[in-house]
Amino acid sequence: MNNRLNILLVDDSLLISKRLQKQLMEIDCVEYVFLAENFLEAQKVLNSHTIHIALLDINLPGKNGIDLLKFISREHPLIQCVMITNQDEIRYRKLCNQLGCVGFLDKSRDLDILPELIERLSTNCKSDQLPLYISP
Repeated sequence: MNNRLNILLVDDSLLISKRLQKQLMEIDCVEYVFLAENFLEAQKVLNSHTIHIALLDINLPGKNGIDLLKFISREHPLIQCVMITNQDEIRYRKLCNQLGCVGFLDKSRDLDILPELIERLSTNCKSDQLPLYISP
């Protein structure tokens, strides 16, 4: 049995996605990082692969990351979602927390803690415990 995690990273910036994908693939507990640029691409990945953690930007073309968070919470409730965005406003943090998001990171200042966050979430995935809300 494979105890490593599959991560879905949804961001419309290919430059950021590729950089984060490389960083995430270096974490021991990560099996693969799937990339999607919008809601529909993310939906395809979610319907065809086992995903453990989803990293979502708020600003996406078409339906936004909050719409995607709602979809994941409803259709794939075992997936742990973390918002990774430049929209670091308290109203977004509160809304995402209420919708089941387990973490919220500001792209401009919090990405250095992403590996540690994934390790912490990895423990929760393996033990089927829900994590505490994580926000630096």
